[in-house]
Amino acid sequence: MPQAEEADFLEFAWIWNATQNQGLPVPHRRIIRWLAARWEAGDRRLLLMAFRGCGKSTLVGLFCAWRLLRAPETRILVLAADQVLAVKMVAQVRRILERHPLCRALRPGRAESWAMDRFTVTRKAVLRDPSMLAQGVGGNITGARADLIICDDVEVAGNCDTAQKREELRERLAECEFVLVPGGTVLFVGTPHCAETLYLPPDDSAAFLRGYRRLVLPLLDAEGRSAWPERFTPAGIAALRDRVGPLHFTRQMLLQPVAEAALRLDPALLIRYAAEPDYREAGGRAQLSLLGRRLASGGGFWDPAYGRPGSGDASVLAATYADGEGGHYLHRLAYLTHDPDSAVDPATQQCRAVAALARELLLPVIRVETNGLGRFLPALLRRALAEAGAPCAVVEHASRRAKSERILAALEPALAARRLHAHESVFRTPFPGEMAAWRPEAPGQRDDALDALAGCLLAEPVRLPAAVPAPRAMAWRG
Repeated sequence: MPQAEEADFLEFAWIWNATQNQGLPVPHRRIIRWLAARWEAGDRRLLLMAFRGCGKSTLVGLFCAWRLLRAPETRILVLAADQVLAVKMVAQVRRILERHPLCRALRPGRAESWAMDRFTVTRKAVLRDPSMLAQGVGGNITGARADLIICDDVEVAGNCDTAQKREELRERLAECEFVLVPGGTVLFVGTPHCAETLYLPPDDSAAFLRGYRRLVLPLLDAEGRSAWPERFTPAGIAALRDRVGPLHFTRQMLLQPVAEAALRLDPALLIRYAAEPDYREAGGRAQLSLLGRRLASGGGFWDPAYGRPGSGDASVLAATYADGEGGHYLHRLAYLTHDPDSAVDPATQQCRAVAALARELLLPVIRVETNGLGRFLPALLRRALAEAGAPCAVVEHASRRAKSERILAALEPALAARRLHAHESVFRTPFPGEMAAWRPEAPGQRDDALDALAGCLLAEPVRLPAAVPAPRAMAWRG
């Protein structure tokens, strides 16, 4: 076991979890390493944003205990939306100090210095303020002094739903600058609860925490993979999204401060299904059906991009089917990436991936947007389709309408009529979050998947549902 004063934060957290018969999942290790690295680098303005239920407040409590172990003279002030929340963290840190094997020397001999909302560890310095103090953000902190201020969930649904409340919250938090000693640290921990959140991106003109070093850990990454797959499975994530709704899921789990008005395209209007197409041949003719309905057409639309994986525009292929009754089925949505270290060029890598999907889904046609970077892709894609043995045509498509107009013209009528179905695999991608966050007038937003789907829908002819003709009245004369 390391010396108490020499243990780094990762060792400290591992020892504590071992005493609790718990492991260190990947998101916890990432948060721990980030906090330790930022502290060692001397960064004193920090923001930790992580999805609800990942245990960020627990880890911050461990961080406070570690700081008291390394420097017992540290004075820590915990601010939360109300006194009860702040006391929860202080009480948790007190329990850690009582039970952690490395913290025995910090326990004081006098019981009066060891309360639930404040306590003082054994330290040499004679200081007026306790080692740790809990206070609600609306309480009086005038006269207090702190080396470390933890603003844990200071923004909640009840104190940011109006402009006046948001302004009062910012005024209260500005008092921290008078409490913090020179060289002290402020750590904000939370998730956005409104569009004008405290945690707006630093490039936003209304950002309150401009200049803060940030760690943003959403539940789903850019490819739709869970940050904690052992606890948040795809089925569990889908069920959670259905229970809380797209707005709260996007804010609390994807950490995107979308506005209520942003739900122009509501992912809740997508009809989910899990079936796969059924291919049959009858009477010398091929038939493809889905959910018991014969499909009339289908195809893919590829909005290409060549940026490095995880940066720039996304390269997205949308594959859809349509039946004779006017129903549309978004069966696959592939966010295409490439290996920068591969000997094969990025364009060929993506064309081969598109060809493999076209063969798997029996797509009769793929439309390639040739605006900009897609100019030479159709020829490469035809060669990749021939190599894959996929009998699929390639059609060049040049968009002449604004992207927002295309998206609205294609998706709004289909959603309003409840004729747009989506395979369950689509809900494991960033697509539902992009739908919820999309606004027609906002520049620079993630809308590549929406554009690809719009391309598929706009390419389909309008089909009127088959109607049974009304029976004619029988002639009364023979």
